[in-house]
Amino acid sequence: MQSAKKKLAFVTVIFWFLLAYIMAALVWWFVSLDQQNNDMALLRLSELNPAAANYAARKADVLDYQRRKHGQYVGEGIIFMLLIWVGALFVYLATRRYLRLGQQQQNFMMAVTHELKTPIAVARLNIETMQRRKLDDTQRDRLLQMTLNETERLNDLCDNILLASRFDSGQQSAQQERFSLDQLVNDIVDQYNMRFPDRDFSCTVQPQIWVYGDPFLIRLLLNNLIDNAMKYAPKNSTIDVSLKLKNQVAKLRVADQGKGIPAEEKKKVFDKFYRMGNEQTRNTKGTGLGLYLVKRIAERHDGTVEITDNVPQGSIFTIRFPLDDSTV
Repeated sequence: MQSAKKKLAFVTVIFWFLLAYIMAALVWWFVSLDQQNNDMALLRLSELNPAAANYAARKADVLDYQRRKHGQYVGEGIIFMLLIWVGALFVYLATRRYLRLGQQQQNFMMAVTHELKTPIAVARLNIETMQRRKLDDTQRDRLLQMTLNETERLNDLCDNILLASRFDSGQQSAQQERFSLDQLVNDIVDQYNMRFPDRDFSCTVQPQIWVYGDPFLIRLLLNNLIDNAMKYAPKNSTIDVSLKLKNQVAKLRVADQGKGIPAEEKKKVFDKFYRMGNEQTRNTKGTGLGLYLVKRIAERHDGTVEITDNVPQGSIFTIRFPLDDSTV
């Protein structure tokens, strides 16, 4: 992070130095041309004969030409200056965006490396334990469940990376179909209850809510929201998932009791690779893709996503989906 800041500071200094040099050269060019124009006008006036009958007319022509050339230089100078400013600003913003994206991608690689190694290491350790030790059925089932959880986590991570790549390349095409959103939400929460029996999930779902979209993407959206809540909420707290119908809109809500999200961060958390803090200081897992995909999937289904504060603490993510036209 410090390296990126130093690079950005260096680029900023070079940018302003070059821009100041170009502006100074442009001003010097204008002054030189205008001085040359004035000298030419004086030379032409000196060549006129004051006694000639057309002296006044010729003098007016010389002065008019001088004014027109002065206006030409001013106009060209302003246009050149605007073009230089616009071009320089575009290059500077593009460079700054490139440096920041490079830092975010570096953070992503650090995070994804950790996220990939952890489930592999846990699964390997569990399998080796079962190979080397004689365990009773309860212990064996517990290790098997832990291994399945880690492989499921690894599968979700691969889905997130692949889906983000498809969204960016424009190759992701949603499989549109009419499906029961309430049944999908119930199934997902039931799976989390089985995978994480030590966590408390509350599920309140209004029945008979049908939407039109891609069930796989909606499943991934809800998985990411629940995973995000699990990362930041205390283990002894309740993660509340609810779905209800309001004003012909399906309202999906995931609430946690974590530390919450500062107001200035609420829009940034949906940026690709964005994570609060930095890779050296943060303790939570993640790659910075989950909430980015939540927003992209919601938008793909003509939905909206909103973050509000939970009471007394935590965050509430609310997704609103339009109902299927045939829903009664």
